[in-house]
Amino acid sequence: MNPDIRSYVLRRGRMTSLQERSLANLSKSYCIPFSDARLDFAELFAGRSEVIVEIGFGMGDATAQIAAENPKQGFLGIEVFEAGVGKLLSEIERRELCNVKIVIHDAREVLAAMVPDASLAGVHIFFPDPWPKKRHHKRRLIQPSFTRLVAEKLRPGGYLYAVTDWEDYAEQILSVLGSEPLLANSHGGYATRREWRPETSFERKGQRKSHLIREVYFVRKDM
Repeated sequence: MNPDIRSYVLRRGRMTSLQERSLANLSKSYCIPFSDARLDFAELFAGRSEVIVEIGFGMGDATAQIAAENPKQGFLGIEVFEAGVGKLLSEIERRELCNVKIVIHDAREVLAAMVPDASLAGVHIFFPDPWPKKRHHKRRLIQPSFTRLVAEKLRPGGYLYAVTDWEDYAEQILSVLGSEPLLANSHGGYATRREWRPETSFERKGQRKSHLIREVYFVRKDM
């Protein structure tokens, strides 16, 4: 994927008063500015030996629920849309979560600059923008170069878990991940849903359109 091609288009979406207030009041506590310095996960998530990254968490409902149910893990959410960040911040406050941090920046740049190699226990990519028109497929997030970057950040045994309701994107994801030498598919094809993954609003929207939900789950090889 050409680094000059973004997998998103920034638009100033309408924010609720709660989202605006949360973004203004809670960012200093839970948001990490983008920088070229590697994160120290031992310091950032004190007492937690596993760190999970979620790329494009949307409104953050699934992120907050998974983090609440797994307090011994640290969760780093990466998102560019401020309305979603504001919503997740409000959930962090409401649920009194102390194991979630956020970076508001492009995921590829965050992974490349801030995340140490072989440091992540998992990466979640739930319902990434499908860019359904063929001429826009080059904007899709999961491409060979991005997959290699993610694989390098996973520790041996760490997983990449992607979910989509667009059939042709699911096929692309399965093919691209299957072509990455650092990753292994233990399912031989699409995976079964993890019980701990909450249903998302994007998922419900896809189901109303009778879209199939495809789960793709690959593990970093011990090489």
